[in-house]
Amino acid sequence: MNRRTFIQSSAIAMASGMTAPGANDRINVGVIGVRGRGRDHITSYSKLPEARVAAVCDIDQAQSERAVQLTNQLTGGTPKIYQDLRKLFEDKDIDAVSIATCNHWHALATIWACQAGKDVYVEKPASHEIWEGRKMVEAARKYNRMVQVGMQSRTTEHKIRAIQLLREGVIGKLYMARGLCYKRRKSIGRQPNGPVPPGVDYNVWLGPAPMRPFNPNRFHYNWHWFWDTGNGDIGNQGVHEMDIARWGLNKSTLPTVVVSDGGKFAYDDDQETPNTQLATFKYDDCELVFEVRGLLTGGESSIAYDGSNFIGNLFYGSDGWMSVDLNGFQIYKGEDRKLAQEMKYAEPSSWDTTPHIQNFLKAVRSRNLRDLTCDVEQGHLSAALVHMANISYRTGRKLHFDPRAERFVNDDEANSYIKRNYRPPFVVPDDV
Repeated sequence: MNRRTFIQSSAIAMASGMTAPGANDRINVGVIGVRGRGRDHITSYSKLPEARVAAVCDIDQAQSERAVQLTNQLTGGTPKIYQDLRKLFEDKDIDAVSIATCNHWHALATIWACQAGKDVYVEKPASHEIWEGRKMVEAARKYNRMVQVGMQSRTTEHKIRAIQLLREGVIGKLYMARGLCYKRRKSIGRQPNGPVPPGVDYNVWLGPAPMRPFNPNRFHYNWHWFWDTGNGDIGNQGVHEMDIARWGLNKSTLPTVVVSDGGKFAYDDDQETPNTQLATFKYDDCELVFEVRGLLTGGESSIAYDGSNFIGNLFYGSDGWMSVDLNGFQIYKGEDRKLAQEMKYAEPSSWDTTPHIQNFLKAVRSRNLRDLTCDVEQGHLSAALVHMANISYRTGRKLHFDPRAERFVNDDEANSYIKRNYRPPFVVPDDV
């Protein structure tokens, strides 16, 4: 199916009323990418009576079969199986899709889903590059689709309360937010190219990325550490804390200056992205500082240690500072830095995707994007910070950015990283 035929058939479907389920109907969801996070999606949807996992889709037939078994165990139902997401988008029984693919597929899958009249839950980071993130926003608005990005901190009670307190001036005027992604990452080693595993549609897995020989070290999960498909840990775990930092600073535009440095230290392996990275973003009245440490390290402040990682945020103001992580937040005030206030997480577990997915389903019913706690516009802005940092790292210099145009100022090399050269037919169009 070519793009014109796909959009025409999608328009017919939308005109026929396939825009939202009725108030008493369950929302039929298709989950795309079901090896890791996608299985978590299935588990969350299965807990919610307003949803039904009606289809699963993966380029790996073995993963789809496992996902069907999981769905059957959890719900008693048997979802349809698709190997090509374009076929799933043609299915008029599907109301919404939940995308847990590799990063390089997030934007195009979201845009195609919007064109097909589907609402979208898409994993973080929203995009693989800055330009396509803005196209995701354009598609969501053009086709009136609810698009939620999977940064579930936005639906986590203690983090919502922490941001509210920052807005109320609990630590005075904010001058800095820090994001810490000290997540232990061991070496991936080296592996030679090899045959494509049986049952895998490698062409579709590559999608928008350049064609290259299959290498198992670039496949399951390790795709995060290669520029064609991933964004490093700043765009993996780190984008959660990047989003919280921007959220806390109350910034709805991108900064004007970014500088990032680091490297891949200690290991001799296939990984391309840095395992150590420091980025600083300058706004007019404050700065955002982000750090990735994948090697052994100590922690900072009261950020919780979970056995191998220190992950969280620190906010600094004229009257004190705040520490936020998955377990709760603490506020310290005054010259003596005494603990003034704290709160623990209120959900059944400290890292639970279900409330965020439930919020998405609420918006699917209401058709009001304001019901979304992490609308695609928010997801785009936080992902763009990740991309800005990586572009500064890759060019090796401080960069000036035009937030309105979402381009770097007088820097052709930096701007060459804003939009990839898509591999036909897997192309994000200029006009969505």
